[in-house]
Amino acid sequence: MSHNTPFHQPSPLMQSQMPLLAHEPSSAPVHSQPAAKEGMMIMPGSGKLNAKNLPLDGTGRRPWSNGTCSCFGDCSTFCLACCCPCMVYGQNKRRYEHLKDHGIPDPEAGGSCGGDCWVHCLLTSFTGFGWILQIPLRGSVRNRYSIQGGTFGDCCSSFWCNPCALTQESREIELEEKSVMPAAQRGGAMGSSNITEPLETV
Repeated sequence: MSHNTPFHQPSPLMQSQMPLLAHEPSSAPVHSQPAAKEGMMIMPGSGKLNAKNLPLDGTGRRPWSNGTCSCFGDCSTFCLACCCPCMVYGQNKRRYEHLKDHGIPDPEAGGSCGGDCWVHCLLTSFTGFGWILQIPLRGSVRNRYSIQGGTFGDCCSSFWCNPCALTQESREIELEEKSVMPAAQRGGAMGSSNITEPLETV
């Protein structure tokens, strides 16, 4: 006479837990950064605002990277500022605003004769006070690069040494443009999308 071993059915509680145990996730999520894909672009950040690493004073300000009398370091801009200050003013303003708004150099390098150039030209031709427009721009350039000075100094520089002041501002902007250019070129080579993909959670 054989004795059969009794078969015990799993309780309802055990049956409800079995699927959960079979699909139990790992204890910690895995974070991974996706590899660069075609069409992605590395956003060029802000360039160097103190390209020459000049020392700062107690207020966090520094001197200009190039002195007012160093205008001959960029003879072409200085000569253009002597003949057509309105053009250099317009270019400086456009280059400055493009850097401030987009973080990359103006692809047209300030253009030639934009609206700001014509306003300066007309004001200079009819009143001789076109240099006044340069005061707020010079102040904006100083503030962006944390350069020492004030409104009175900006006024004196723009009035007494107009071409030198324009050249000095142009060279300061150019230093940031040169520091941004390599990053902008690398980003442009990867694509035209400005979207940076976030971290993925698996």
